[in-house]
Amino acid sequence: QVHVVETGGGLVQAGDSLRLSCAASGRTFSGYAMAWFRQVPGKEREFVAGITWSGRSTLYANSVKGRFTISRDNAKNTVYLQMNSLKLEDTAVYSCAVRLYDAPSAIDASYDYWGQGTQVTVSS
Repeated sequence: QVHVVETGGGLVQAGDSLRLSCAASGRTFSGYAMAWFRQVPGKEREFVAGITWSGRSTLYANSVKGRFTISRDNAKNTVYLQMNSLKLEDTAVYSCAVRLYDAPSAIDASYDYWGQGTQVTVSS
């Protein structure tokens, strides 16, 4: 059974930073991409950032480029999302996804495993 667990969400003020973590367990994960998506009530899930197994290739949504950084530690089966200069519009539930193919995608249907999500709320 595969488990994907996100941690690190919370309430912060605009301009602050926050780091999310996502740990995957339950099988041998090797050569797979991981990504972060986010969703607010009433809207579709939105791609945020993705990363290849090696970490050498990343993909970002335009809305977060230059502010967010995705990274990973394969020894821990963990991916991180460093979020800087947070804005009110970054408020959402952030979910982590695992794709059993070594190429991040902005399409959520491309991913095989998902976490439950962690709430990030940015206040003014």
